[in-house]
Amino acid sequence: MADLLLIHGSCHGAWCWRDVIPALAALGHTARAIDLPGHGQDGTPAAEVTLVGYAEAILAAIDRPVTLVGHSMAGFPITLAAERAPGKIARLVYLCAYVPVPGMSLAEMRRAGPRQPLLPAIELAADGLTFSFRPGMVAEKLYHDCPAEAVDFALAHLGAQPVAPQATPIAALDRWAGVEKHYILCEQDRAIPPEYQAKMSAGFPPGHVTRLPRSHSPFFADPAGLARRLDEIVS
Repeated sequence: MADLLLIHGSCHGAWCWRDVIPALAALGHTARAIDLPGHGQDGTPAAEVTLVGYAEAILAAIDRPVTLVGHSMAGFPITLAAERAPGKIARLVYLCAYVPVPGMSLAEMRRAGPRQPLLPAIELAADGLTFSFRPGMVAEKLYHDCPAEAVDFALAHLGAQPVAPQATPIAALDRWAGVEKHYILCEQDRAIPPEYQAKMSAGFPPGHVTRLPRSHSPFFADPAGLARRLDEIVS
């Protein structure tokens, strides 16, 4: 069975995987999640959070090759982690995530997309160091098909997202190219357009792109279904 390391997206933390971890355990896998620097229980000041720091935190959490799953913005740090230490990664799974283009930051990729449905829900802090999701728009944009309890749980745990990691491009991707990659496209996503997910994953091998009829947060909308899909990938 597989060892999976789950990496959260913007404004989230390890907490968002609460339902997926036991679902994967029920299928015989070992799964764990970490807080990236400046997220969840990690107290790194926003001014010190970097994309490289994200990747270093991921690699520090790996003591044997893992299936590395990245949600949304985590596509960037899992890619950089694989570029820096491909031997630590059995495979990458992009869950409705950004697949980096060398030389482009995540913010630039977001602006280059066909549309930006999440933009109205983002509020930049006065100091420009972080942004947050507007509470009144979160359910519509991120969790529209999730149970009410899960939405309440998320609202109580969402934090600020440091801007710097999303303004940092990955210069080159050489060793990353040899790592096995999969993409899970979420067809009802209201944050990253599904058609953009299809474009970003167009170069993945045949059969390595699959779809879920879910929102941007399948870890709450259908944790058992997501666990089954990950089980299919690692198997």
